[in-house]
Order: sequence, then structure tokens, then C-alpha cells
Amino acid sequence: MTSLGLVILALWALAHAKTSRPDGTLVRGLHPYRRLMGFIMPGRNESIVYFDSYIDSRELLDYLEQARRRFDCDLTHALVAAGIACFVESPTMNRFSLGGRLYQRNGVYISFSMKRQQLDRAAKLSVVKIRLQPGETFRSLCERVNAGIRTERSGERTHSDKEFDFFGHIPRPLMRAGVWLLKTLDYYNLLPASFIENDPLYASMFCANLGSLQMGAGYHHLYEYGTCSTFAMAGQLEDRPVVENGRVEVRKVLHLRLSYDERIDDGLNARFGVQAIAGTLEKPFKALGCLADDGHDAHPLDRPRAERAARGASGASAIAAA
Repeated sequence: MTSLGLVILALWALAHAKTSRPDGTLVRGLHPYRRLMGFIMPGRNESIVYFDSYIDSRELLDYLEQARRRFDCDLTHALVAAGIACFVESPTMNRFSLGGRLYQRNGVYISFSMKRQQLDRAAKLSVVKIRLQPGETFRSLCERVNAGIRTERSGERTHSDKEFDFFGHIPRPLMRAGVWLLKTLDYYNLLPASFIENDPLYASMFCANLGSLQMGAGYHHLYEYGTCSTFAMAGQLEDRPVVENGRVEVRKVLHLRLSYDERIDDGLNARFGVQAIAGTLEKPFKALGCLADDGHDAHPLDRPRAERAARGASGASAIAAA
């Protein structure tokens, strides 16, 4: 073998041996079956699982009405917070499969789509990506989300705008080569952290709220590009019959449909994640808070619900003892 051949072989071996990434940590000690899944189902859309959830929205609507008197929030903000709860309560859902390997994502990232001009069919679709900050409450999350929305709607050229403009001027053969190069670099864990941090498809979950368009929720595919393993689609709030204690009642219900990559975790943990989303939206006063004047109900979103409850109980005990 020539010297050049040996160099190429060595570089190929080194590239395959590289397991570190700026956005994830390799999960080791997997069951052989789960490790095999990354090879027999190499694509996300051949590994996709669908969940339906019908959210009783009576308490959510009441909560949003009260919260809007204190800070700017709506259903999209609540969906982003519910998505965060999914990964806080079920951390193994915050994973992605790439190159036959499974990675635990470093941080919780939620991307969501929005119109640059509200209710304007001709307006450009834009995407905001946000990372959960340590100790962040729902109110502070809303303020950061709103800052991102204002930037997107200000007319200012964003990172995504520059990226789209650049790729939009590339001839088709070069575009195909460029996409292949990006995916190849990603496969070998060679994409720079700055690229991953700004790209909305490198996220824990992508949310799309279609309620303002008066549309029902559809099942959304997962993108083969990027590392987003979960997609949530919310339709419009609508009256639906609900059976409780043998009686039929008509209630405001939010239909939520989720698509997730089954290679990241089993169905049981996925169900816990979906239950965390539903629990946050159905019990927002308890899960989100931020309505009390003294701030005692401003819960950190990065702490599991059981830990919050334990802290609340200890705090109540201390007050009683005093």
C-alpha cells in the first residue's frame, strides 16, 4: 500500500474512532438490541413512532388569561415549557441517534416555528431556537422567547436568513454536494459547535402551533438532517365530548400529536415524557406558576416535579416550625 493510501486509511480510522461532539455525550453500555437498532433502522423516518394526546384545556385557558396580566405569554409559550418538562421529567428522551451511535444531548433545546407577520399567509415562516437556562422560571423563559420573536419580526437579518440566502444562490449540483458534505461532517462528529448551536434542527424538540391558522394537528415527519428526535404539532382549541365518571361533557380540548425516534428510548419512558407534557398543560398553575406576588410559585423549569414538590414540602415544614 502506498504512503498516501496509508494516510487515507489512518484518517478514516481516526474519523470513525471520534465519539465526542459539542452537542452530545456518547451513551455507553447499551443493550445489544438498542445498539443494533441504529444500523437496521439508520433513518429517523423508518424509526418513527406517533403519539396522540388530547389536553383538557380549561385550566390552561384560565391560567393564560391570568398570566397575561403580568407578562406576555400565550399557548406557544406554554407548549415550549411543556416540551421542556418532557425532557426534564424523562431525560432519556433527550437523546439522538447518529451514525449508529446514541448520544445524550448536552442541554434542553426547543425550536418552534412562527409567522414573521401574524395571520399573514404570505409572510415568511421563521424559527426560534431556545435553550433552557439553569434555574429558569416560566416567566423568564417567556421573556427570552419574546426577545427571539421580536428579533425575527423586526426585519433584522438573522443567522438563518444569511444561511438560507447563501444556500439559495448555490447551483443545484453544488447544493447536493454541500448537503452531502454537511451530513458527512455530522456523521463523523466534525461539525463545529457554532453551526450546531444556531441551527434549529439540532434541538431536543421542534414545536409547531397551528391553532392560530385554525387547523387540526397533523403527524409531522422527523428530519433526516440535524439531530431533532421529537416533533410536536398542536392544532386549534376545539369543543370535544369527554367521558368522565360515566358522564359525557363537552370541554375545550387541545389535540397534540407527537412524532419521536424510537431508537432513542423505549415506549415506557416515551410515555412518561408525553405525560409530562400533558400534565404541564393541564395543571399549569402548579407546573408553571409565576402568578403570586411574592414569587413563591415561580418554579425552576429545570427541576423534576418530584424535586419541586419535596422542596415545597420542606419549605412549608420550616414555616410551620417557625
